[in-house]
Amino acid sequence: MNDVLVALTPGYQPLDVVGPHEVFSVAGALLTRDGGASGYATRLAAAEVGPVRADSGLGLVATECLPERGPIGTLLVPGGFGVRRAARDAPEFVAWLRRTAPRAERVVSVCTGAFPLAAAGLLDGLAATTHWRWAGQLAAEHPAVDVHEDAMYVRQGRVWTSGGVTAGIDLALALVEADHGPDLAQRIARELLVFVRRPGGQSQFAAPTWDPPARRPSVRAAQDLIHAEPGADLRVPELARRVDMSVRHFTREFTRELGRPPAEYVEQVRVDAARRLLESEPVLVTEAATRCGFGSPETMRRAFLRRLGVAPDHYRRHFAATAS
Repeated sequence: MNDVLVALTPGYQPLDVVGPHEVFSVAGALLTRDGGASGYATRLAAAEVGPVRADSGLGLVATECLPERGPIGTLLVPGGFGVRRAARDAPEFVAWLRRTAPRAERVVSVCTGAFPLAAAGLLDGLAATTHWRWAGQLAAEHPAVDVHEDAMYVRQGRVWTSGGVTAGIDLALALVEADHGPDLAQRIARELLVFVRRPGGQSQFAAPTWDPPARRPSVRAAQDLIHAEPGADLRVPELARRVDMSVRHFTREFTRELGRPPAEYVEQVRVDAARRLLESEPVLVTEAATRCGFGSPETMRRAFLRRLGVAPDHYRRHFAATAS
């Protein structure tokens, strides 16, 4: 497992490589310092030796060709726009994965690295994840894969897949924990200022928070009211009154503009506000529930479970700035 082979193909996402690489590097340094088990040997391989260009233009150097023989501990496929296209346009890379995966003790993808794994048939019949933006496409193109679109990472036996970009760091920490236990993973997280590792079933939190502003002025005004003061009275009749619309008309226009009804939107904004509060201030869940407009801790707990897949107290333990 401590031998990690990163399979590069042009158009990868650099952080999908560098994030896990740093986790394994720090793990090796800590293991050496402790005088215990040997560290990780991470190798970059590609179709040809030399620089491989990322989708951002950055180049990383492959020091060897994609190997055709010999055992592999962890085979890691990073994601990126080019990698997603390679699943369709680079059959030789997909064929190499199909040939090579049986020689690996563990097969891992970060972000859209799941696409070439799926194209090689390596995810058939398994649960898997990828970046939330591309999860629908993965499910549509590969119906034999059980796509968990909002998971941070998913493990199915020796196959691990993760969400996008920084989720690769969470995945790498989970791999280290599987190999060497939670104490080492915790120490690495602190060294890298990741605070505490996010659990795999936890939602890819950033995905639901990016809401474009409404075009209709009255709906935009209501949207601004919600974001400005999540703890205020944001019941639908009150919002409709404040933007001078009937409840029925306001609900219809809000839903048409933003793709979801006002109450659902308010709940999401309140969850976002509460999680930021739990991350940044040493507050109890009861106080966060009051300040963010939930009314009761139980209402907030149900909203967190719906939106994030974890309870507020669990989120606070894992993300509070004071935790590390």
